[in-house]
Amino acid sequence: MAVAHVPLGGGWPALPDSVCTIHGVVDSSRPGLFDRIRGIVDIFWREVAKFGVIGAGGFIIDFGGFTLLFYGPLAGHLTTSKIISGVAATTFAWVGNRMWTFRHRRNRPAHHEALLFFAVNGIGLVISTLWLNFSHDQLGFTSRSAVSINTIIGIGMATVFRFWAYRQFVFAGEHVGDPEPEEAGVTAPAAGAGEEPGPRP
Repeated sequence: MAVAHVPLGGGWPALPDSVCTIHGVVDSSRPGLFDRIRGIVDIFWREVAKFGVIGAGGFIIDFGGFTLLFYGPLAGHLTTSKIISGVAATTFAWVGNRMWTFRHRRNRPAHHEALLFFAVNGIGLVISTLWLNFSHDQLGFTSRSAVSINTIIGIGMATVFRFWAYRQFVFAGEHVGDPEPEEAGVTAPAAGAGEEPGPRP
């Protein structure tokens, strides 16, 4: 059996990134659990920030479009004004979120993502419209300032739902918290690794 000799004056030799053990080969350069958790949190907050930028643009289109329509050419048509402004904001959000916020999560054909995206935003539009109509018709908040405030509240409720649904269903192609099969920390030894060479016939 070969015995490794340690130089007297040089200390222990530097170990390579891949260290052989009796169980296989461990890659010591792979990130630890803390690094992976930090990476997941970092990606999450970057998505939140980008989603916030796109959401701000969508909010301007939704809120501004509704205000212009409801107090302009569609005066008195609350639901119609809200639906038109909501569809315009949804179209803007689709382009921005697909091409920027969640571009690293794209794994479906564009038409599949578009179908899911508009379905989720349709639910969000229903949430904001129902709240606006409830506050206007049932709670009696009919003044201009009250309508504006409840429009913002409805958009906020829909935005929280949309962000959750985007990550869970629409742009769910990349699960950043799940390790890849080869990142389990220990890999199977190569065929024949660790075997003593026998005498050749």
